[in-house]
Formats: sequence, C-alpha cells, structure tokens
Amino acid sequence: MAGIDFDQEIKQLQATMKTIGQVLDLDKMRGEIADLGEQVAAPDLWDDVASATRITGRLSALQGEMDRYTSLESRIEDLGLMVEMAQDEGDADSLADSERELARIKKSVESLEIRTLLSGEYDEREAIVTIRSGAGGVDAADFAEMLMRMYTRWAEQHKYGVEVYDVSYAEEAGIKSAEFAIHAPYAYGTLSVEAGTHRLVRISPFDNQGRRQTSFAAVEVVPVLEQTDEIEVDENDIRTDVFRSGGPGGQSVNTTDSAVRLTHIPTGIVVSCQNEKSQLQNKASAMVVLKAKLLAKKKEEEAALKKDLKGDVAASWGDQMRNYVLNPYQIVKDLRTGHESGNPSAVFDGDLDDFMEAGIRWRRGAEKVDA
Repeated sequence: MAGIDFDQEIKQLQATMKTIGQVLDLDKMRGEIADLGEQVAAPDLWDDVASATRITGRLSALQGEMDRYTSLESRIEDLGLMVEMAQDEGDADSLADSERELARIKKSVESLEIRTLLSGEYDEREAIVTIRSGAGGVDAADFAEMLMRMYTRWAEQHKYGVEVYDVSYAEEAGIKSAEFAIHAPYAYGTLSVEAGTHRLVRISPFDNQGRRQTSFAAVEVVPVLEQTDEIEVDENDIRTDVFRSGGPGGQSVNTTDSAVRLTHIPTGIVVSCQNEKSQLQNKASAMVVLKAKLLAKKKEEEAALKKDLKGDVAASWGDQMRNYVLNPYQIVKDLRTGHESGNPSAVFDGDLDDFMEAGIRWRRGAEKVDA
C-alpha cells in the first residue's frame, strides 16, 4: 500500500479518460442524444414500431455510454478526494479502501479504453448477427439457441436494443438459424470478434444413454448499412418468396402470408424476415439484411485478394474460435486469445465482456503484425 503513488495513478487515469473522450467525440454524442430525445418525445413515435424500437434503443445505448463515461470521471475525482483526506488524517483503513477502489476503477477504464481500439471502417455501426446450427444434430440446434440467448442477454445487460428478424426453429428442439440486429454504437466492432465456429462439448440431454456429444454452431456478424453506403442491388437479381410466419412446433404466428424470403440469385445469399405483420415491412427489413451481407461479402473478397497477393497461409479470422466444455470439466476457452472462464453458466447468461475485450486486443495485435 505504501508503494502506491496515488497522485501519479490518478493523473494517468485522467489522461486516459481524456483520450477516450476524444475518441468517443462526446460533443457529437450529446448532440445525437438531444436529437433522439426530441424524436422520442414525438406523439406519433410508435406509429412505426420498428422505427420507434431502433430510435429508443439507440438513445438508450448512447445514454448508457455517456453515463458510463461521466460516472467513471466522477469516481476518479472522488478517489482523489478520498486519498487526500486519508493521507491528511493518516487513516490506514481509508487508504486500503482507496487502493481497492483504484483497482476497480483501473479495470473499468481499461474496459472503456477498448473503444479506442475500434477504429475499423464499419466498427462504429450497429450489427446484424446470424447464428446457424452446424454438425451435431439436435444438440447443435439446441446449442445455436443457447448462443442466441447468450448474445441477447449480453445486449440486455448493456441496455442495447435487440431486433429479431427471423428464427427458423428445428423440429425436435432448438433452432436451425436466427438473424437479429443489435442496436448500439460500435456493436459491429465489438461483436465482430465473435464471428466464427463455436464448439460445445457436454452430456447430451437428448441422448437416452447419457453420452457425451460434440456439436457446432456458426456465428456471422455484419454491419448495418447507412444511406451513404454504395451497395446497389438489381431487383432482377432478387427472387422474392412470401410465406406464413411460424413459431416453435409449427405453431402459426399469423394467418396471412406476411413473412418474406429474399434470394440474391448471383451469390445465393438468402435472408428471411417475419418479425413484422406487414409484408412490405418484412421485405424492407430483409433488404437491409441482404445489403449488409452483400457488403460483407464484397469486403471478404477484397481481403481474400490482398491475402492471396501477400501469400499469407495462416488460418483466417472466423475459423473455430471458442470451446464451451461442460463435461468432463467446465470451462469456456477462446482458442485465439487464450482467455478462459471456469463459469460456463455465467458466459451463457451473457457474461461476455472479458472475451470480447480479449478478442479486440488480439485482433489489433494481429493487424499490426499483418501491416
């Protein structure tokens, strides 16, 4: 305790916070919060439910980010006062409390500092997440549903809006696939490190002999596009199919053919949307997802070309990246970063921040090596 230079530590924290504030562009954030606040106050806000959900979700996320920043600033200021009083009074217990608070604040600042590493072209965008069950039969479908809950719980914990576009339920249990948006600043930059193949090892609850089963699910993350993004889609290249929305066990959700499936013929990309009651609204939402995936495909092709020209034969981002082992021991381990947790239940309940932070730092290190 005696070896800690509190003044130096606090100055360093304040300098880091100043850098973070510049990256976040607090003035711009305050302006957007004010603008969204006016939109939320409009009496006709909920006439368009999808738009209202996006607006309120964005406002909640931005306000949460601002509160997180200002709260940390206040904690650092309070820590300085606490240390000053403890030192003046020679209070060893208060100095010990100050040391513990310093450690907590440093961890919080490190987490916030991750934002400064998100400087990619689309990192600040909202994200569209697609989850698909892979090898492993019914266990894989169940695993895919566990992953969907994991990411939605993570979003809920951060007060980020979630908009489910489509869920394809499996016959026995779980889901074949799901597509949903996370409405939050930097959602794409944060969640993109989750893209890849996820592997689950456990005693199968669907095996009457109680055997251990390995199953897989794939996670894909793409950025939500804006009006200024240049992605043109020829209507002649799209096949549109309409069908009746359905839920678990084939239960009907509505009685009209309002769900929409779009197939981009040149690439074979298929997207569906059934979250709205209107066929037109579902088609508009599906087009948002389709354009996002076409942009992601374009970027992947450009990256692959650069990689071929460079002669890089290392495994690409998006290969198997995380194991969730529930038997014979319990651990979740990221194969790229080495980060692990001995509490899979907490991870499946949305405790993902440490994994994401480690992934973002790992990616930044990999980018520096490739540069």
